[in-house]
Formats: sequence, structure tokens, C-alpha cells
Amino acid sequence: MPCAGCSWRSTRPCRRACEVEPRGPPAAPRGRPRHRGGRGADSLAQASLKLTGPAGAPWASLFVAMVVGLPLFFETGLVLLLPIVVAAAATLPHSSNPDAARLQLMLPALTGLSVVHALVPPHPGPLLAVNALGANMGRTMLYGILVAIPTAIIAGPLLAFFTSRDVRLVAPVIERHDLTVAAPPKASSLCVILMPVVLIAAGELRGLLPPWTASRLGWLSAVSHPVPALLLTNLVALPLLFGRKLRNPQVQDTIWTETMKSAGAILLSIGAGGALKQVLVSAGLSNLLAKLASAQAISPLLLGWLVAVAIRLATGSATVATITTVGVMSGVVTATGIAPEWVVLAIGAGSVFFSHVNDPGFWLVKSYLGTSTPDTFRTWSILETVISVVGLVAVLCASAVL
Repeated sequence: MPCAGCSWRSTRPCRRACEVEPRGPPAAPRGRPRHRGGRGADSLAQASLKLTGPAGAPWASLFVAMVVGLPLFFETGLVLLLPIVVAAAATLPHSSNPDAARLQLMLPALTGLSVVHALVPPHPGPLLAVNALGANMGRTMLYGILVAIPTAIIAGPLLAFFTSRDVRLVAPVIERHDLTVAAPPKASSLCVILMPVVLIAAGELRGLLPPWTASRLGWLSAVSHPVPALLLTNLVALPLLFGRKLRNPQVQDTIWTETMKSAGAILLSIGAGGALKQVLVSAGLSNLLAKLASAQAISPLLLGWLVAVAIRLATGSATVATITTVGVMSGVVTATGIAPEWVVLAIGAGSVFFSHVNDPGFWLVKSYLGTSTPDTFRTWSILETVISVVGLVAVLCASAVL
């Protein structure tokens, strides 16, 4: 069909930016389920960028990424958010270095997603670490947010100002799919994003209430566990975001297809991390590290960070690094009596150290940014390293004070 904005003529719609809405009855809804969630993230991102203006755009990008990234896997948040940030960068006033201006929006978004992925439950790595080390979920979330904020500020807008210089971008290899559904209300999007965090936090606050009040809120203990909290959020999100379109067979089929892809990757990472952990434990590494920490030769937090860094560099997976390190550090936590919440965060910080070519995220980020391989090292790999090092410093300082 002809496009009203260009000379494109074909039996398929034009996919250029000039595409306009065709006349006639609307087509049946189609596309991936993340489109609806993507439009929710889109509405939040556009509202934040509109409030801050060009000068505050990098900070708005960081804030939106941290909020949107709370309930999402890193890869999912990247696919949803980064194209929105790229589109927002195109609307900014003309700059003498447009590539640097785009990177100064995209890199803080990556920082926000990576920081919450490493440090804040209910992401898979921190969540599994909390359960394995017997840490308190509420305190881990609170400490994680306290550590994440200064880490994200330093590794995000401040670092991007320097690393974005002299970087040349090309057209991204991965293009965003057309959005075929209307954006949900901002309130609905924000409700879905924050619901699991609020439920988990509410369960921890129940312990602070008077006994006669807490006894009436016993149901909070059930729904505040991370698994029921995430399940309840999904059950609420589906009708809230999709509405009547949820009955569409194509939408249902795509929901399950996309969900199983993400879940399958996480299950494989958990299995691989568990197997590697058992190999190291059977080899006596856990006992060796416990003796080393008991002799006060090295801080348990630094020790956990170093082990996570080594496994991250070897395997390229932050989730595998976290799961494996938690397994060999459990003896250290028992032997030293250190608060397990800080060990969880130190391991999380180490698990994102220096993403390089054996990390699938390295190539995904490269594709979305449109950078060359050397420039991806200069931007993304340095960003991850700064998150790891600053996160460790923040954990050491905060654990000494709190």
C-alpha cells in the first residue's frame, strides 16, 4: 500500500518513521506483549523527560530506568526502555555533538537498569542470595536502595559526561518493533511496577506494628514473600494493562512465548550456577575461604566481591556469578557472624564487574547503542566496572555506619 509520507509502495505497510495511520477500520491487535508494557514505560519516560527538560534529561533517564527496572529482568528492561530513550534524545535541541548527547541519555538508563539488577531484590541474583545466606529481605531491599542511589549517580550521568566523548554511533542493529496498542494510564503503569516492592516491604513493616494489630494482618506474611508478590503482580498486571485484548488468542500466545523465553534463560543460569557452586564447594573452596576470613586476613565483604568478580570474568553471567559465590560464601558468613545483607550486596556488586565479550549483555547493549566493539568497551564495560567498584565502596562505608 502507498505511504502518505514517502514513495514507499508495497503490499505491506511502510516501516519508516514517516508512516501514518492508514484509513479504514483498525486492524486486529497484534504484536508482543511487551508492547503494552513498553507503552507503559514509554508514558513514564516521556512524562519524566518533559518535566526535567534538556538539562535534566540524563537524570530523568536514570530515574525512570531505576523505577522501571525494579520488577524487570535487565534484558527486558533494556528492550523496553532504551528505544524510548533514543526516541526522546532525537527530540532534544540540536547539539554540536549529537552522538554524545544521545549517549548521555542512554548510558544513565543502562546504569539504572544494571544497578537495580545487581543490588535490589526481587531480581533473581539478589533474591537467591537472600534465601541462601538467610538475609532479611526488607533490610536487604533498604540497604540495596541506599547503596544503589549514589552508585547510579556516579556511574550514570557523571560518568557518561566523560565516556561519551569522541564516540561515534551507527544505526543500531536491533530496531524496535512498531507499537500497535495504546499506552496504558501512567497510574496503572506505576502501580504494576511498584506493586511487588510495596508488597514485600509491607510484610517487613508488619513486624514493627503492635501485636494486636499485627495479628490481624497475618495474610501479609503470605503475600509479602517474593514469589507470591510477583505472581500477584502478574495477575493484576495482565487485565490492568491489556484489558479486553487479553482475550485475543494472538496476545495470549505471545505472552506465553515471550514469558517462557525469559524464564528459560534464568532457569538455565540458575542451574549452571548451582552446578558450578557445588563443584567449588566439593573442592573445599568454601572451607578455605571461611578459614581465611576467620583469621581476619581479609574483609568478608571484599572476599565475596573478589570471588564474584572472578566468576563474572570467567563466565560472563551476573546471575551465575551471584549464585556460585553465595554457595561458597555461606561458610564465611557463618564463621565470621557478619550481617548477611551486606554480603548479598557485596556479591551483587562484584557480579557486574567488567562486562566483556563472553557476556551476552555486552553484544545486546552494543546492538542497541550502535557503538563499535572498542567503543562498547569504553562505554558499557567501563560503566559496569564503575558500578561494581563504587558499589563495593558504598557497601563497605554503609556497613561500617549502619
